[in-house]
Amino acid sequence: MSQFAGLFDEWSVGQVAERSGISVSALHFYEREGLIESTRSAGNQRRYQRETLRRLAFIRASQRVGIPLAAIKEALDGLPRRRTPREDDWAGLAAGWRDVLDDQIEQLVRLRDDLTDCIGCGCLSFQRCRLVNPADVMAAEGPGPRRLLPGTPRPGSGPASGPASGTASAPASGPESALESQPAPTGRRIDRRTTRPPRRSGSA
Repeated sequence: MSQFAGLFDEWSVGQVAERSGISVSALHFYEREGLIESTRSAGNQRRYQRETLRRLAFIRASQRVGIPLAAIKEALDGLPRRRTPREDDWAGLAAGWRDVLDDQIEQLVRLRDDLTDCIGCGCLSFQRCRLVNPADVMAAEGPGPRRLLPGTPRPGSGPASGPASGTASAPASGPESALESQPAPTGRRIDRRTTRPPRRSGSA
């Protein structure tokens, strides 16, 4: 049986550190940042509720995937403070947390799959950059790597932009263009190269 199974609801900082695998100094830091809270015993020692373990697990798991503490704190602030959060409380947090995780997953997938392609950062060091980001045209969209940011097109997902994508040919000019077919008033097309003036009746 676990040595923690029979413990009371109030835990010392050492017990929380041992069970959670988080150092005492880190626990103090989380408390200063408002992510967890403690009470004081009669001997002025910190005491934590057992539900703090779930908060700590949520904090560390979120940190491992790169979510900043400010976002983690904002999510935890939605949990009740004056009572132990129940399953429905955590379910509400999870529902709101899904969008945050989806955005983080998208960033991780992009970092894994797209870092060997042009990411629109402006370096222009890849041969691919010359095709999809000629002269750094993506800088007009804003700062940063334009193809690694959430909500932006993935590399290779659309046609190249800028001069490399090609432009429509300009109409020809000069004597040859003057001989091209032109619309007649009747809707018929008259070829100026083959059409002759109509014969006049009578004598000149």
